[in-house]
Amino acid sequence: MLILGIESSCDETAAALLQDGRTILASVVASQIPIHVPFGGVVPELASREHVDNICLVVDACFEEACSKGTPVSWRDLDVIAATRGPGLIGALMVGLTYAKSAAFALQIPFLAVNHLQGHIASVFLEHPDAPLPALSLVVSGGHTSLYYLEKPSSPEELARTTDDAAGEALDKIAKFLGLGYPGGPVVERLARYGDPEAIRFPLPKFTDEGFHFSFSGIKSAAVRYAQANGIQPRTPDETEDPERLPKQLLDLLASYQSRIIDQLLAGIERGLEEREVASIHISGGVSCNQELRRRAIEHFSGTRTPVLFPRPSLTTDNAAMIAAAAYLRAEAGESDPWNISPDPNLRVGSS
Repeated sequence: MLILGIESSCDETAAALLQDGRTILASVVASQIPIHVPFGGVVPELASREHVDNICLVVDACFEEACSKGTPVSWRDLDVIAATRGPGLIGALMVGLTYAKSAAFALQIPFLAVNHLQGHIASVFLEHPDAPLPALSLVVSGGHTSLYYLEKPSSPEELARTTDDAAGEALDKIAKFLGLGYPGGPVVERLARYGDPEAIRFPLPKFTDEGFHFSFSGIKSAAVRYAQANGIQPRTPDETEDPERLPKQLLDLLASYQSRIIDQLLAGIERGLEEREVASIHISGGVSCNQELRRRAIEHFSGTRTPVLFPRPSLTTDNAAMIAAAAYLRAEAGESDPWNISPDPNLRVGSS
């Protein structure tokens, strides 16, 4: 089964060709980061316009890449076309979804509208196709932080999610406040290596109900207050090129901030392990590319003898291979979606 996947939920226009749910024949991503850098974050209207400009070029490049790698495929070889339905920016989602539906209708082949978060969940199986189940799956990205229980890859059960900012948002926002540049997560990770993660003990959130959640707005506010109280001044992106010339107090702030965010993510997984018996732990999404998170997660759960699995870095950020992988699970069951299905910027996992 050959699936063309399309992803356009935020600021990457992506297309991928996936064979039989496992083999990535081609994957092309057009990033918009240079467009949004001057604004310190994604501008939805600009993102939508870039998707319109890029979508045809990216899909064409995807077919060309497959051919250049020795697998000559064309539109007529496709069995399914899939695109992200949500969550994401409504205008951006509309571009990819409309393009994919139009192509599938023209070819008279099934179309599938995919939940972006289920794409992240499926990305682990692209890297580890025989990952043992059941599993706990933590999706941690710029806009989402949620923990799921997987008895099978196509049916995740949400156990916990953030009540406010996502982990990636918290990293981006402190970087923006301190003038470190956009996207903030990779900058914070790079500079945090030069600081002391134990220098500042930022508080973890406390909840009084019986459930468990994630929350990152409190630590963000605490870090801003700490910077203001201690006279830590905003820098410029150029200054971050030489971390050893930055004030130690700034580096300690970033290291401690990142460390406490990771503490909360690991604590959430621990709570999940208390509730469910699992055979593996999966961590996906853009923040899962963070090397400190990877190191600490593997180390933290080594005593449980439960393997901690990640997708490769190229599959952690928004890409279309993961969308095709999630679609494959439904296509294999003979599912398809109607032509009039609409984008849903607030789509939840498990929603129809």
